Formats: sequence, structure tokens, C-alpha cells
Amino acid sequence: MNTNLMNRAADNIRILAAAMVESARSGHPGGSMGGADFVNVLYSRHLVTDPDDPTWFGRDRFFLDPGHMSPMLYAVLALTGKYTIDELRQFRQWGSSTPGHPEFDPVRGVDNSSGPLGQGHTMAVGCALAERFLVARFGETVAHKTYALISDGGIQEEISQGAGRIAGYLGLANLIMFYDANGVQLSTDVDAVDTEDYAAKYRAWHWNVIEIDGNNPAEIDRAIAEAQKETKRPTLILGHTIMGKGCVKADGSSFEGQCSTHGQPLSKSGADINATIANLGGNPDNPWVVFDEVEKLYEERRQQLRAIVAERRAAYKAWADANPELRNEFEGYMAGRIPAIDYQSIVHKPGSATRTASSNVLNYLGHKVGNMIVSSADLANSDKTDGFLKATKAFTTGDFTGAFLHAGVSELTMASVMNGIALHGGLIGACGTFFVFSDYMKPAMRMAALMELPVKYVWSHDSFRVGEDGPTHQPIEHEAQLRLLEEIRNSQNRPSLLALRPADAAETAVCWDMAMHNDASPTALVLTRQDITDLPSQSGNRAADAEQARRGGYVVINPADPQIVMVANGSEVSLLCEVAERLAVDGIAARVVSMPSIGLFNEQAAAYRNEVLPEGIRQFGLTAGLPSTLRAIRGFDGKVYGMSRFGASAPFKVLDQKFGFTADNIYEHVRAILTN
Repeated sequence: MNTNLMNRAADNIRILAAAMVESARSGHPGGSMGGADFVNVLYSRHLVTDPDDPTWFGRDRFFLDPGHMSPMLYAVLALTGKYTIDELRQFRQWGSSTPGHPEFDPVRGVDNSSGPLGQGHTMAVGCALAERFLVARFGETVAHKTYALISDGGIQEEISQGAGRIAGYLGLANLIMFYDANGVQLSTDVDAVDTEDYAAKYRAWHWNVIEIDGNNPAEIDRAIAEAQKETKRPTLILGHTIMGKGCVKADGSSFEGQCSTHGQPLSKSGADINATIANLGGNPDNPWVVFDEVEKLYEERRQQLRAIVAERRAAYKAWADANPELRNEFEGYMAGRIPAIDYQSIVHKPGSATRTASSNVLNYLGHKVGNMIVSSADLANSDKTDGFLKATKAFTTGDFTGAFLHAGVSELTMASVMNGIALHGGLIGACGTFFVFSDYMKPAMRMAALMELPVKYVWSHDSFRVGEDGPTHQPIEHEAQLRLLEEIRNSQNRPSLLALRPADAAETAVCWDMAMHNDASPTALVLTRQDITDLPSQSGNRAADAEQARRGGYVVINPADPQIVMVANGSEVSLLCEVAERLAVDGIAARVVSMPSIGLFNEQAAAYRNEVLPEGIRQFGLTAGLPSTLRAIRGFDGKVYGMSRFGASAPFKVLDQKFGFTADNIYEHVRAILTN
């Protein structure tokens, strides 16, 4: 290794990073300057990618956790040819390809969106798990490394506890993480809030820990090489780095290690930007330069990579030719193909809870879909994801032949791991817990929606009918929150989340089919704890009737000339069916509509929405959540009966009585609407 050249290249990254932040008049230069040595060594000597096919399945992945260090990432990717200098100059500007925090774009070498600290490296755990899952089935010919970079802030986030524990327990030896330990965070030095021994902590989690000078390229190089040889443990390279490395004041005196360089341009921090660029070997009048010798270094790496990739592709071809069935299976996974599933053939007991119906579907999928991983946060036998587990086995240390992840009590970690599995490609990830604990998952769910990842969420115990566990475990406002993501459009101008609350077993099966075929956004299935009455069938085939749920909402009971339209989803639909029968005895024709997905219904053509919710007919809505839950339905303007208080501890049938979710009470509310 030419140490002088490696330092020159790292300084080039530092200059570009500082210039980007200065030009944008906002950003985070200090961390980017301190971490430049690691990414330079990684990209110029170790990270294997295909210069001519950036989305090649066999490439190594790099997950940046501190998204505020994006100038460092864009700068090193510019050295690899993924960005132009002009694009770096547009940092943080409208419509630019260099946003303030990186946004998932594998063609550009950005393997994850990052910003909320802690999630990036947890996604890397999921990616590493996905790779080991595939290697367990297809062999080392599909193997690759997963690299991550975490900062002082990210390692303080609580999610790092779950990520470190899971990666260490599983023995994800293909995961190599650099801890950029510069001792500085946004508003203080680290020692003002934290004196934890992270080396000891990660060793306790069964990680291989290598402690180095994180600004010394030779030490970085040796540490990465050592980590690549590890076969039983993930590796943490704890690199002690210098915040704002190379920063100086106007008089040339050092301004390194200063908290002020973390989150603002150097010119506002107390450093002198021109003196700093000059100190790093750049031209203050034109810092937007890739040095000739650095350009040559990265061009030589491109040629090396072409040779490495050619060798690996040849090895894959030889394996594929010798194993045509496995090749077809693997390539089908990577192409996103899933087998045909006859969901109507899945048997459910009459009147099943929708979590039980979901379990039946998951068991079927566990036997039919070979590239699916399901997880639960210590609730598999309650959220009924154990239906899938019964068709496979759980991952254990060093054994990835199963397909179920016991995540432990770590909902946010679990959800972020699922994002990493989805980002890897080729696999389908689903995870479950109680609906009330979706609160813990929302940061990762939002990132999944932003990245358009097809993760499946299985949330059981969907209402106050959780019962005896009381209001701490009874979701009230949760569906309303969930529906907000249905209103946000993603880059494809589609709802950023598909939220489904099925009304019976037949709808649950259809909703699972919808979830499995939704590859444009995450999907949430919100399921009952308690058994519920199956909906009546207009055709005599309830499973066939439930196919209409694919339009978000549909008519369940449809008398001639209805005087009122009653709308609900989940377990409230069967209650409305009971009320409709009572009204029919009085000679009142009441239509019942099941609305498992408000967002999807709102996407339908106006003619269909008007057919389901005709103008000029009175409307009534019923929800076990906040009344506002149903207000987003286009064409709905009726009164909504719902919960406007927290729940209580009692058997769910008692709560139905106390909260007015009975046929008698709802009947009276509907009669009052018709009378008025």
C-alpha cells in the first residue's frame, strides 16, 4: 500500500465533502472528514462491485448509518464514477441526485436511505441475514460481504442494542461494521453523555472487535482483511477518528476535534474553509477537483474489479450449469417471482379470529414460498406468525437453513432488519407483533414506505377487544395513524402503504394475496385477537365474494333501494351485518360495506366509489378506533361511531357492552340518523 497516496485520496474526499457543505450553506462536514480514511480504503481496496452492472446480485453492500455523513459517501462514490463533480455541487438542492441524507439508489451505489440514526446499520444486519439465508440454500457462489458504518450517535440509539444482539447471536460473520468513534456528537462531546465501553459491549454480544486508529489507512486495511477472514462472528472495527480532520483556523492552527464542525459549514464553525482546503492539498479557489493520482487509483481499482467480477461470474455460471434446478430457483427469487398460491383452498374453521386465519395462510406460504423470512418480537404464538414457523424452523447461531427469526423483544430492530432483508433483494420479509406495539416500529415502517420496500407487517390484537390486558395494550388511535401513510404518495404516485384490516377469514386470505403481490410499498395486516362471525355471502361462495376486497372496499349486504349505507372494517363489519338484519325486520333496507383498505378504495375510479357509496343516501360508519379513522374515505360523509377514550381492563364482551359495540346500541344510533 502507498500510504501517501491513500492519505491524498482521503484528503480529496475531505475537500469535496467540506466544499459540498460550504456550497449548500448547510450540512455536516466534520464527521465526513473524519470518516474519509475508512471509506477510501474500503472502496479503493476491498468493496467488490461490478463497475458495469451496479445492481449485480453478487456485489458487496455498504450501509451508511449516519446519513448526515452523506458528503463523504457522495465524494467517494464520485471517485468510483457514480457521481459527477457537477452533481456534488448541487448537494442539498431541489431535484438534485445528492440530497441531504442519502436516498436508496443502488444504481448510484446508495444501498439504503439513511437519516434516523441506528436504522442504517440495523438494515445491514438484515442484509447480512438475507445473504446467509441464500448461501445456506445455494452455496458460497452467491456469497458477498455486507459492510456498515456507524457513528457515536447511531451507537447510542436504542436500536443498536437489538442489532448488536441479533447479529452476534446469529453469528453473521459476513457483516463488517466500522464504528467511526470520533468522540463528538451534534451538541456536545460524547463524554458529556456517554462513557460506555463499546468494545466490551460488542464482545459480550459475541462480536469480533478490532480496535484501531481509524485515520490510519494501513491499520484500516489490515482490520478489514482480518474481518474478511472471520467465519463465526460479525466484526466491529472500532476506529478512533478525528472529527473535522484537517480543519485549521485562518492562522493555520489546528481546529480538529471541534463539536462546532459537526453540523454546519466550516466557515461558520470557527475553522477557515480556505485555509482548511489548502491544508488538505487543495485549491481554495477551485476545490471541485479529483486529483490526477486519485483518479488513477480508482481507475486501477475499476480494472481490478472487472477481473474479480469476471472470475465470480464464471464461478456462478459453472455452478448454474451444474445445478439447473437450483439456478432457476435462485434466479426466480432474485427476479421477484412467487409461485401461484390457491388461497381459496386454505381451510379455516368457521368464525375464526383473523389472526388465526392469517396463521393458516402463513403455514401454507411456509410450505410453498421458499424465499420468505418471517419474524416475531417474542409473540409468535400470540400474533400467530407461528403458523409459518410450524412449516420451517428458527434461525440459530450459524444455522440459516430455517426461515423464522425470533427477534426477541425488539420491535423496532425487527422492522429495520426486515428493511435490510428487502433491500438485499430476492427475499420476502414479514414480521409480527401486537398492533399496539406498532408504535415501536413506526420509524422503520416510515423508512420502508420511503424506500418503497415490500415488507409485510402482521399486527394482531387490533382493538380494545384485547380485553383483560387493559388500555396499555388496547390500540385506539393506531389505525388512524396507519391510514395517514395511505394518504402520502410515494415516487410512483401511489399510496406509500397498503393497510388492510380484514373482516373475516375469507377476507384475510385475499388480503394476504394482495400483500404478497404488492411489490411497490409495505403492507400492514391488522388482525383480531377474538373470533368473529364470518360475513354473509351474496353468491353462496364467501371466498369468491371476498375477492372484491382487492378494490379496497365493497358491498357485503346489498338490498334493493337502501335507505342507509353502513361502513366498517375488521370485526365491526359483522356487527353491522347483525344490525342490518335488525333493520330489515323493521322494513329498513341497509347496505353494509366492508372497507379493509381506505387508501386502496380511494384509488378506485369515481364511478366505482359512487356505486359503493351512492350520493344522496345517508351513511353511518363504525370503528373500534378513533372516529377520524373513517373520515378519509372519499365519498363518505356520515356519522361515525367510534372510540374517543382509552380502553379498560375487562373481558372483551364486557367492553363491547360498556363501550356500546352491541347490535342494540348501534341499531339505536342508526335509527336516530334515519329519524333525523
